[in-house]
Amino acid sequence: MKNYIQLSQYERAKKKVKDIRAFYMNLMCYCIVIPALIYINLTFSPEFHWFWFSAAGWGVGVLVHGLSAFNFVPFLGYDWQERKIQELMEKDRQQHQKF
Repeated sequence: MKNYIQLSQYERAKKKVKDIRAFYMNLMCYCIVIPALIYINLTFSPEFHWFWFSAAGWGVGVLVHGLSAFNFVPFLGYDWQERKIQELMEKDRQQHQKF
């Protein structure tokens, strides 16, 4: 049982590191691509600033990704998933005890 708990903790930590790494990759791409889009926009069509749409849309995505990766949003984090699993298992156990 102890090995199972350690393995479970290791797998959760591994997933967490993978999620954080993915967020940093997303942020890095944002920081490279958006300035390039700004340059392209202002060079070739300075009368209409369309880069704001890309910056805002992708920026919201990066923000949500970051909040999720660092567990700042309760319904996106692992804790919520674990609590929900426990809740469903308890309901199932109660239903089976009735019979």
